[in-house]
Amino acid sequence: MTRTRYALLAAGAVLATLAAAPPATPAWTAAPAAGRPYAYLEGPAGSVLEDTLSVTNPGPRPLTVTLTGDGPAAVAFAARTVTVPARTRADVPFAVTVSAATPPGEHRGTVRASAGGRRTAVDLRLKVSGPRLAALTVEDARVDRATGTLHYTLVNRGSTVLDRPRLAVRADGLLGTVLDRPARALPLTLRPGERAARTEPWPDPPALDSVTVRLTATAPGATPATAATDTVFATGPALAGTAALLLTAAGGAAYTVRRRGPARTKGATA
Repeated sequence: MTRTRYALLAAGAVLATLAAAPPATPAWTAAPAAGRPYAYLEGPAGSVLEDTLSVTNPGPRPLTVTLTGDGPAAVAFAARTVTVPARTRADVPFAVTVSAATPPGEHRGTVRASAGGRRTAVDLRLKVSGPRLAALTVEDARVDRATGTLHYTLVNRGSTVLDRPRLAVRADGLLGTVLDRPARALPLTLRPGERAARTEPWPDPPALDSVTVRLTATAPGATPATAATDTVFATGPALAGTAALLLTAAGGAAYTVRRRGPARTKGATA
């Protein structure tokens, strides 16, 4: 038998095997109900929005699927683990809880289904309705007299995200301005309702003074917010120096009085 005949027989055997093999089973799928390309939900902050995820099992055996979700809002499924019978589709309801602090606008998340070592993701698009309001406050302002460090808290009181708010600092003492720091952007992003405790260094505060410190924060679209706090600086060396000056002044006054002596009355005899 020639090599050509062996090759033909081998090729025929392969073709026969392929013809006898059953067709491959399509993979399971997960998608929003009604064949939509992504899940779309719309509502105001503080609401609970509902949708349905369809999981299709075209295989010959039951399929157990685990469902998860993430994004700007909490995702809860009617069941986190679902067993889908063979050649069946299961529609699983899920709810998205939009917190009251979620700002108006477009947000994105993901719903995931995993089974048999495979995972598929479904795009979740959320539109939060409501007025857009930018509001910022400065709270809890105080001064650490030992180091001069300024402590304060920025609070987003509006319904929009505040990115890189600006802060200016000014301090006025008994004899004039002792600190004047122009506004600068802070490396900070505040979501609605979020608070951020921060500090500002003051490496050379006055040694002896009564000071009023004002912190002014600004953000695009928001009214400038100011917080003021009063403090008294009185370090040991400054107090000692002041006491020495007072004693010196008092001693000089006493010496002057002694030099002058008692006043004489006109007409008095020695």
